[in-house]
Formats: sequence, C-alpha cells, structure tokens
Amino acid sequence: MTKTIITVVGKDTVGIIAKVCTYLANNKINILDISQTIVSGYFNMMMIVDMNQTDKPFNDCAKELEQVGEEIGVKITCQHEDIFEMMHRV
Repeated sequence: MTKTIITVVGKDTVGIIAKVCTYLANNKINILDISQTIVSGYFNMMMIVDMNQTDKPFNDCAKELEQVGEEIGVKITCQHEDIFEMMHRV
C-alpha cells in the first residue's frame, strides 16, 4: 500500500472537504483516515490516503492538489508516509 499524508490548512470556507474529496475520488485515491478541526475560523485537515489505485504519479497528484488548494484559498501539501514519519521522529 502506498500511503500518503495530505494536509489542508487555511481560512474556513464552505466546500473545502467536498472539493478535496472530489479530487481524490475522481483519481481513485482512497481515504484511510481523516481528521479535521476548525480553530478561530481556521480550517485544518489531515488525511491518510492510499494511492495504489490511481493512474497518476505522486508528483502529479501533489501538484494538482496544490492547485485545488489555490482555487479554494487553502494550502494543500502531500508527503509520502515514510518521509512524514522521518520528519516527525523524536
């Protein structure tokens, strides 16, 4: 399984989750886990997804999700699970 960590951060607005999830569904990317909060009007979401079924390379998906974020006014980043774990190792 090719797990990827997707983070979405920005000013809260209607449709953020819908837009991100629509992109994922259209590209056969399965959501394994999701957590989202809103603090003082700021939206924060972290997703763990499985990218095994998508036909697109990781870098293409990451770039396209970044563009989706720009369209809706949030910052979207993607990281391979192993890189994310190394960055957050104590």
